Amino acid sequence: SSPAPRWGINTSHSCSSRASPTLEQWWVTDVRLPNGLNFRPDPEASRAWQLHRARALIESRGGEIVAEFFDVDKSRSIPWQLRPHAAALIEELKDTLRGFDAVVIGEPQRAFYGNQYSLTFPLFEHFGVPLWVPEVGGPIDPANEAHDMIMGVFGGLSKGERNRIKIRVRAAMAAITSTEGRFLGGRPPYGYSLEDAGPHPNPGKAADGRRLRRLVADPVSSRVVRWIYGEFLKGRGYLDIAEDLTLQGILSPSANDPGRNKHRDQRAWSKYAVRVILTNPRYTGHQVWNKQRKDEILLDVENVALGTTTKQRWNAKDQWIWSEHPVHDAIVSVEEYQRVQEILATRARGTFSQRPHPTRRPYAFRGVLFCGYCERRMQGNWNNRQAYYRCRFPAQYAITNDLDHPKVVYLRESEILDEVDGWLGTAFAPDRLEHTIAAMAEQAIDPNKAALIDLRKRVEV
Repeated sequence: SSPAPRWGINTSHSCSSRASPTLEQWWVTDVRLPNGLNFRPDPEASRAWQLHRARALIESRGGEIVAEFFDVDKSRSIPWQLRPHAAALIEELKDTLRGFDAVVIGEPQRAFYGNQYSLTFPLFEHFGVPLWVPEVGGPIDPANEAHDMIMGVFGGLSKGERNRIKIRVRAAMAAITSTEGRFLGGRPPYGYSLEDAGPHPNPGKAADGRRLRRLVADPVSSRVVRWIYGEFLKGRGYLDIAEDLTLQGILSPSANDPGRNKHRDQRAWSKYAVRVILTNPRYTGHQVWNKQRKDEILLDVENVALGTTTKQRWNAKDQWIWSEHPVHDAIVSVEEYQRVQEILATRARGTFSQRPHPTRRPYAFRGVLFCGYCERRMQGNWNNRQAYYRCRFPAQYAITNDLDHPKVVYLRESEILDEVDGWLGTAFAPDRLEHTIAAMAEQAIDPNKAALIDLRKRVEV
């Protein structure tokens, strides 16, 4: 008798495991709401029920699960190639020494979104790995039109389900903001702190110990906010106000809460920090929602099969949702806020308009160069048809006495390319390759440790 088959399981929150046939399950977290309002399933519970479905399908055939591929916090709309564990499964398919014979999907609507099935299943066919689905009752038959139709329907249902949830969530958020003005989560703006506002109105969430919170004016930083509005209405500019605040020794928003702003420069006030305060309508005491939205845009307009990515964009002010009445401490009046917005709109008017770049600028060292004076990340700048990197700290932050920083620090990319290429050629030379790989392995972070670090950051926030 032949040995029992071994399976890999794919579960999508996103998850999978191996057995004969390989069994895989997937689940995806799509929607999150602040302050206890969410449609977010528990990862362990999701993994458990998908694993149960997968086992029920294969164990009657003598199958055994030998591996799992389970992606957490990855939306189902993301292509398989961009989901870490899904991409790992695809790489396993290419390996002739893979440890499983087939793959089982615990929940097809979690694994395949839109047209992802038609883009992914050919890989299983090409590498000769059967794909089992509970709804089909076994492996998918490539020659069976009904199987192909069913899987296509699941992709459409998955997309429709996600869109319906998004619509319901946005409608609920708009209603909560408009009628209740409830605090919707996130960081309190500079000038506010959070206080307990009683038990959660949802009995189930209240039973779990969840409570509401509300914004209250901070005795110290709220006075700074009022001063900023007053000085701006007198005609002062962003940088002028930032320099004055820095000279007075007043902590900037990032320095005021350094635990949550480790990535920000805390030595001085930034003109952008002043602008954010002047454009935040919540200082009027009203809750405001829908200032920004998330759009899904194509990763590559020349290859739509690569899928989409999410980009955050600002909504027009007439789309913002305001609470009907003030719901927390007002630091400035609605009239003051509106006067500031009128001044900003007047200053923004002009004949200049920036044309979008036809292609994305290719910066070889994007995000990895730091200024030697202030240690801030340098910005890419395209000039004279070539790439530069610059730091304009004095133009963006108030100048501090202990920092001697040139007005602009410029570095031409071509000046360091040859040096870096030469170093790479040496580091990856045949006689140095093993040493370089060993050094890279020492610096690598264990995936489990990286996940723990990420979780701790979320808890701190």
